[in-house]
Amino acid sequence: MIPARPSRTAIGVARRRAAHQLLADPLVLADPLALPILGRAQRAALEASVRCRFPRSPEQHPVARALRAVLVARARYTEEALAEAAGAGVRQYVVLGAGLDTFACRNPLPRVRVFEVDHPATQAWKLERLAEAGIRVPDGPSGVAFVPVDFHRDRLDEQLVAAGFRPDEPAVFGWLGVTMYVAAESVRAVLRYALGRPAGSAIIFDYALAPTRMNHLERTIHERMAVRVARAGEPWITGFEPEALARDLVELGATRVVDLDGDAINARYFAGRRDGLRVGSLARLMLAGT
Repeated sequence: MIPARPSRTAIGVARRRAAHQLLADPLVLADPLALPILGRAQRAALEASVRCRFPRSPEQHPVARALRAVLVARARYTEEALAEAAGAGVRQYVVLGAGLDTFACRNPLPRVRVFEVDHPATQAWKLERLAEAGIRVPDGPSGVAFVPVDFHRDRLDEQLVAAGFRPDEPAVFGWLGVTMYVAAESVRAVLRYALGRPAGSAIIFDYALAPTRMNHLERTIHERMAVRVARAGEPWITGFEPEALARDLVELGATRVVDLDGDAINARYFAGRRDGLRVGSLARLMLAGT
């Protein structure tokens, strides 16, 4: 991202999550705060776009639909994994690269404390959005702690502990829409930290396939999307071989590794839909737990 400015990717993700609330039936991810957090102007623009029939709304373009499906599926999968871990006693949830994610403000798990980690500029912008929308920020032991981290100068572990995170207790980490923007060695460092927490911890993240694992059509789609995010100042730089990534996770301490490809995600969340919403073949979701 560009320093001192909020992430443009975060804005795009928030818009698509909000569009899902307007277009999907049934909802894969029910998020009553997705529209309010956009702000009045962007919400009005989105609602007008969704109502557009001639020409067709850009939200109904096949690429936009597939991206929207990925965003809501990965969020729901993460929230389901967190609920399962909370049932087993986990009380800490760390959202890495939170953007305009709203989970902390609609958290249904009363004993889970949320730690939102993001670049200071993006986090300050989010707090402004929350205040403008009148969205209550939970406090107290099961509330939310905002943890500004500039990875060029700050250490994640130190900033989390300063915010009240207990490294000696298990935690779930949600890391969505980030790994493709981060150097491979930095991805590994975050995975090592998450998987170094006590038994019962987990990290859920999505990742890009290495181009060598794509067919011609997938590479074409990937390259076109990569150009778009690069123009926004947030280029994709890292992709993974699934088998090698799974081996790395085990080496880092994972005792449970679940890798969902597009077919598995569609079977789980999009089977039998009348609207035809589904993710594309490039979608990948990974859960690694201890």
